[in-house]
Amino acid sequence: MLNTDVLIIGAGLTGLSCAHYLAQKNRDFLVVDKKAEAGGVIGTAHENDFTYETGPNTGVISHPEVADLFDDLKDLMTLELADEKAEKRYVLKNGKWVALPAGLVGGITTPLFTWKDKFRLLGEPFRARGTNPDESLADLVKRRMGESFLNYAVDPFILGIYAGDPAQLVPKYALPKLYNLEQEYGSFIGGAIKKKRKEKDPETKKASGKIFSVKGGLSNFVRALQKSAGPVKCLPGVQNIRIEKNQNGYLLKGINAEGSPLEIQAGKVVSTVGAYALRDLFPFITKENLAQIEKLHYTRVVEVAIGFKNWKGRPLDAFGALIPHREKRDILGIMFMSSLFQDRAPKNGALMTVFVGGVRRQELCELDDEAIKKLVERELKDLLELEAFDPDLLKIMRHAKAIPQYRADSQARYASIELLEKSFPGLILAGNIRDGIGMADRIKQGKMIANQI
Repeated sequence: MLNTDVLIIGAGLTGLSCAHYLAQKNRDFLVVDKKAEAGGVIGTAHENDFTYETGPNTGVISHPEVADLFDDLKDLMTLELADEKAEKRYVLKNGKWVALPAGLVGGITTPLFTWKDKFRLLGEPFRARGTNPDESLADLVKRRMGESFLNYAVDPFILGIYAGDPAQLVPKYALPKLYNLEQEYGSFIGGAIKKKRKEKDPETKKASGKIFSVKGGLSNFVRALQKSAGPVKCLPGVQNIRIEKNQNGYLLKGINAEGSPLEIQAGKVVSTVGAYALRDLFPFITKENLAQIEKLHYTRVVEVAIGFKNWKGRPLDAFGALIPHREKRDILGIMFMSSLFQDRAPKNGALMTVFVGGVRRQELCELDDEAIKKLVERELKDLLELEAFDPDLLKIMRHAKAIPQYRADSQARYASIELLEKSFPGLILAGNIRDGIGMADRIKQGKMIANQI
């Protein structure tokens, strides 16, 4: 039997970030994961002169903790910020690409929004703040900005992040910065202006909002975290993991990578698994106490990496292309990976990632690989002005539980998590069941948990 103070279940970004900070404090811990390789959903592949991601493609430096972690790991990996092209995003309207406006003049002249809503926007700073904490994102945006802003700015943005539906997501949990902007300042516009004028402390300035990856792909990020935590601290390939509660804390039982029984006694357990895996992992927690957490819905997404060694379509001079749901296309959006980061495709070539499915188009995830290929071919030939669709790389990745949807049931889920942690001292329920879904959120949470421990 092994003994440790802290047992972390899951070697994804949350678990490894937590491990990194525990290692800095010389705390005793072990990380256990059922997969043979660490990283969770993060993965990078190299094939036919292309470097593509098999899970998340990019992150955003939206919290100071992200910048701090990269500084810690600078000798183990090389941070890569996206090219300035990332500042531009295309939105599809009536079959044509329109650059999403970045300033006041662009917002007035863009064809994305109606003149009614543009004039209505003048009154946004004077509208009363919302009083319903469970108000949907769609209702919030329509109330403050108008329907065209919802349809051609917020909706495609949400499809790019959550693959979700603004009518179902609740900003208090899904987009807390947006929610707090209205609650603290009473206005999106007024709040943004006041925050910009407010002098930021050095720590806050670290949250640059820049899009990031790592030289050679995000798998190098995972390897750097493993090295910083210590390779002997991570046990991969552990199957049939169950946690029992006993007088000394918690006892893990499972089968190690060699097929032998494994037992680990720990004083504290940090779970980073999805809501759907908690019941099997913690059989001592009643079904009733897990019910609210298990209501968390995960949407399916199909991710397609496509590479061309000689690109002959329209210029890929942006972060990518966002496609509003009302345009009735069969893809959620496109990321122009080779335009954002170096060495992702051969010179004069192109690498992109196409997303299919999401909350409102789950039926597309049922298509077989050949049908997915035909769907992508049809859409890209039309949208990217391709005469022939002859990619040198086409890889289909299916994510059955891709992105959790923070809906109106989030408050009850958070309350259940808090109750369980109080009921079982030393148990911490983390991961994407709370505190956000982005890479930055996972890093921030990992550091927060390490500090808590």
